[in-house]
Amino acid sequence: MLAKVWSAATLGIDAVRIVIEVDARLGQPHFTLVGLPDAAVREAYSRVTTALQNCGYWLPTRQITVNLSPADVKKEGSGFDLPIAIGILHAMEFLDERQIAGRVFAGELSLDGAIAPVRGTLSISAALARDAAVRELIVPQANANEAAAVRSVRVIGVPHLAALLRHVRGDEPIAPAESAPSCEPAGEPADFADVRGQAQAKRALEVAAAGGHNVLMVGPPGSGKTMLAKRLPSILPRLSLEESITTTKIHSIAGTLPAGSGLLARRPFRAPHHTISTAGLVGGGTPPRPGEVSLSHHGVLFLDELAEFRRDTLEVLRQPMEDGIVTIGRVTRTTTFPSRFTLAAALNPCPCGFYNDARHECVCSQVQISRYLAKISGPLLDRIDLQIEVPALSPDEITSTTPGEPSSSIRDRVEAARQIQRDRFRRTHTQCNAEMSSRQLRRHCELDQPSRRLLEQALARLGLSARAYDRVLKVARTIADLAGCERLESAHVAEAVHYRALDRGYFRGEL
Repeated sequence: MLAKVWSAATLGIDAVRIVIEVDARLGQPHFTLVGLPDAAVREAYSRVTTALQNCGYWLPTRQITVNLSPADVKKEGSGFDLPIAIGILHAMEFLDERQIAGRVFAGELSLDGAIAPVRGTLSISAALARDAAVRELIVPQANANEAAAVRSVRVIGVPHLAALLRHVRGDEPIAPAESAPSCEPAGEPADFADVRGQAQAKRALEVAAAGGHNVLMVGPPGSGKTMLAKRLPSILPRLSLEESITTTKIHSIAGTLPAGSGLLARRPFRAPHHTISTAGLVGGGTPPRPGEVSLSHHGVLFLDELAEFRRDTLEVLRQPMEDGIVTIGRVTRTTTFPSRFTLAAALNPCPCGFYNDARHECVCSQVQISRYLAKISGPLLDRIDLQIEVPALSPDEITSTTPGEPSSSIRDRVEAARQIQRDRFRRTHTQCNAEMSSRQLRRHCELDQPSRRLLEQALARLGLSARAYDRVLKVARTIADLAGCERLESAHVAEAVHYRALDRGYFRGEL
């Protein structure tokens, strides 16, 4: 008998419906699996048959052929165990067509019949929401809350194959899963109230959060660069529902979503070690998996000790920073992952860390400093909008017990500035000032005569590139939004120019 069962496969962060066709007929015992399966899918038959036997189903001798359609889509992972098992039971007439029609199955089978969680169930649920023929999505119980975040899809979470069979036969129906509360990371969130001193750095991070700008902090060890970066997510605008779904999809595909959790509620903060590979940073592997730039989508990617990263690893950041996407090409297909993140980077000014520090003597030669900084190319620096100095704290600042301004107050100002930007770009795909196109830049960053003269002087003195010039204008626009000003003023432009610390000769000792 020929049986057809619906399942789904993930492609990037999206999913497509897959039809599992199972043909079981009398003949010599043989199993054939076709339809571009990977190794995990090819191993499914051993898991499926053992699980069925442990659930009391002794299968008669059959010649079984399983086709995964469409045949030109690569099938990856262990999520096809469950639909293959249902297909075999249907082909051998343990189940009838009415019991599986309109249902989509995804899950990995353990040898005892337990259904283990799989990746990408939120992507599957979101894709099926547009399919009127689907009446039920059946997933592992550990993935039910995640999949149920798409409220238009009826999601059934099942713990065991036996419980699933009782459900589809109508003997013991399982209640639909409900979307769980948003997933909050463990621990108390970091707050800017804990940061002593560093008023200029706090202001720069507020500007970065308000406009979606990248920021580089340069200073000696112990000045608070890492502490400041970890608190940047606390002043970013709250995730919208659409942003939360997209972010959760990425973490589900990557397998970093906690079991039983719902949508992510906080913006991600990723801080990879400087030994990370290029594939780990931007994504790769077989099948392609999202890297750190995608896992930090709608959040913060923090690169501490920037000059310790390999130069070729840093260079691959240029395209994701510019386009907001990462494209990974393979022989079978090309996969695209979103990567619209805020880059926060920290850097010591030299190998010993004390160049230009009045209280410590630097022991590095100029050659050592030049070699240390050579890993950071000019094109990469051009894409970092704010480049600021974070000096060592004074003894009074270190011993101070006065709390700083809390993150909630800063976030209120950031939210107000972002609302101005949402109104400004409401008829476009642009979300914030950092994403403005050249045409939008000319329209929304018109300069008066004093501002124009100031910027011309900065161009001549600092040797800014055309890209750096555009980014100064974008930062000035954000500063004006924080001040509630419709037009750019010379004070806004002057502050934006001030944030180009590296262009002003920081490493030449000119500050």
